[in-house]
Amino acid sequence: MTVLLETLDRGIATLTMNRPEARNAMSGEMIAALLEALPRLGADNSVRCVVLTGAGGAFCAGGDVKGFAAGGGGGTPPTLEQRAQTLRPGFEVARLLHELPKPTLAAIPGAAAGAGLSLALACDLRIAVDSAKMTTAFAKVGLSGDYGMSYFLPLLVGQSKARELLFSAPLVTGVEALALGLINRAVSADDYEAAVQAWATELSQGATVAIGYMKKNLNSAATSTLSELLDREAAHMARCFTTQDHKQAVQAFVAKEAPIFAGE
Repeated sequence: MTVLLETLDRGIATLTMNRPEARNAMSGEMIAALLEALPRLGADNSVRCVVLTGAGGAFCAGGDVKGFAAGGGGGTPPTLEQRAQTLRPGFEVARLLHELPKPTLAAIPGAAAGAGLSLALACDLRIAVDSAKMTTAFAKVGLSGDYGMSYFLPLLVGQSKARELLFSAPLVTGVEALALGLINRAVSADDYEAAVQAWATELSQGATVAIGYMKKNLNSAATSTLSELLDREAAHMARCFTTQDHKQAVQAFVAKEAPIFAGE
């Protein structure tokens, strides 16, 4: 079975984590597939938006806890350094989602837990079914968190609430997640697929070159001085002035027409 399904339709690339029997828990094969797909999609000019979702009514249950339990067999256990070196490459999935030069949308039809929630938070935007269950989960299995959870969660909900969500790992619904700021939109199950499609279409038809530079500005803002950020904004604005998207949008504005962006 293919653990990561990929489709491309009218500029919308959809990556579907596909281990429904395990609520799409992450496996080594799935992580490797994401590590291959994301850079490729980021470099493909025909891709205007990337949607990350899960099959079978779940988003992603995080790490494969049953696999953790089964992995304690014989042999010399790895050192802490060896274990960290094994884990770290997979975490690049979160960075790739965060830095992809296209808008990324996490579509959450159901459970999102642990590292699965981390992947959703690494995306630019999140839409969920209002009854979807989400939790940081790590504290419940004696782990500290991975895939950028400790980076993205405080950015979205603040340090105090992030600590509460991590230390206690409560289960929150899509409606509650919206109130917390974890997600951008919560919709009914009946409206979910149409709402995802409509938002992804809107993003794919946007000024994706400019959006890519917006992401660079926003991602660097937390670690830059204001002066450094203003320099970066000036450089990115200068680049955007040269794009066909900008030139066409100016002409459309003068003509009082809606702009049609081509991502160029």
